[in-house]
Amino acid sequence: MAAAFGTSGLRGPAVDFTADVCAAYVRAFLERCAEAGDSRTAYVAADLRESSPRIAGYCLAAIKAEGWTAVWAGAVPTPAVAAYAMARAAPAIMITGSHIPESYNGIKFYRPDGEFLKTDEAPVRERAEVMLAEGVVADESVPGEPLADVAAAYISRYLDAFGTPALAGLKIGIDLHSAVGRDLTVAIFERLGAQCTPFRRVERFVAVDTEALDPADVARAKSVILEHGLDAVVSTDGDGDRPLVIDDTGRQINGDVLGMLTARAIGAKTVVTPLSSTSAVEQSGWFDKVVRTMIGSPHVVAAMAKAEAHPVVGFEANGGFLLQDDVMLAKGVLQRLPTRDAILPAVACLVLAKSEGKKLSQLTETLPPRFMKADRVKDVPADRAAIFLKSMESSPEFRAAFDVRIAAPVEISTLDGVRMVFANQDTVHFRQSGNAPEMRIYVETGSAELTERLLTDLIDRFKAQ
Repeated sequence: MAAAFGTSGLRGPAVDFTADVCAAYVRAFLERCAEAGDSRTAYVAADLRESSPRIAGYCLAAIKAEGWTAVWAGAVPTPAVAAYAMARAAPAIMITGSHIPESYNGIKFYRPDGEFLKTDEAPVRERAEVMLAEGVVADESVPGEPLADVAAAYISRYLDAFGTPALAGLKIGIDLHSAVGRDLTVAIFERLGAQCTPFRRVERFVAVDTEALDPADVARAKSVILEHGLDAVVSTDGDGDRPLVIDDTGRQINGDVLGMLTARAIGAKTVVTPLSSTSAVEQSGWFDKVVRTMIGSPHVVAAMAKAEAHPVVGFEANGGFLLQDDVMLAKGVLQRLPTRDAILPAVACLVLAKSEGKKLSQLTETLPPRFMKADRVKDVPADRAAIFLKSMESSPEFRAAFDVRIAAPVEISTLDGVRMVFANQDTVHFRQSGNAPEMRIYVETGSAELTERLLTDLIDRFKAQ
């Protein structure tokens, strides 16, 4: 099959997630979970893609075939089902392709103690391949009524920690689109005291990539902000683990900036973040320790577990925020959730801005002026990407011919793709996506305009090759 483990779960064309494939991977995953715990209950949830209920049905049937109890959590965000299952020391399965096109889908696995790690991938893949070769028993199932407690617990998570007046006086727009947690997002913000203006509810799945946002989405949000006098527009990607926050001026707040502000708001001592986050993390001086990793939440999770200065948090440039420790907030304890979450950074940043008497746009100005932006080129085969990356790493002539501005880096890292640092501390980072046939390009400079211009030029040059 074409589906494979990427930076975040098993991904591939939706048609490749057959009953046999789902049965093999789910049963192999449950066998691995059984080695580490006594739970024999597994929770399943799904996003709003057309193919997701079908794949969820295959997974539910596979859980039952393994002799486990299968619980359908329904159409809820990834962090909602993950948090609910972790609290019960049970595994969870999320059917989602996240931000990639609707023709693709995926399965995210959660161990009873947290995220499925890179060290889990090979054993599960190898066992699944054996099952497929031997002829795994595969059945179909139709998801029934979902367990309502999962959604309710996700709402309570934020109400119990922040308190109902936390966002009182703020006017927040909610871009609903086809995000699986769209109604939960509205419920959370309203019950925290915000006056909400929901808009753009669509029934056909829309792929929203918070790292490479469609300019039309920003323009739409800005129009709604101006029309209703809003303090911000909030949304998520399709499965609700990556936040989208547009500030009061109609400008997107990048995910790593959201992460820094959230880490500050909850008093983090250690921050774990991938190479793709801006160097303002270190330059801010807000944290005792900053640890850099490869891109992908499993790498962040693994590094968080080794950190010594607590509280420990992690975040990615896509905005997903991971919480390694319980933290005490205004009204109570926010329980640990070492997987990406979209609601915490959106709420925490607004609470921080309100407590300091600032607009979101003013709050972001407290950070060092470093501007990171990413975009992608679609339909880039792995072999083409490999040749390009090797040439970019090893050949000054190739770099100069591609764009003279990146000809002479002072440092080149191949930890994840090819990341180049220049004498003025600007960075350019090329990497092949682990989830889709795409080349990701990240640019950081000291100017938003320069970052935008250089990124656009590099994207155009790559496409013209």
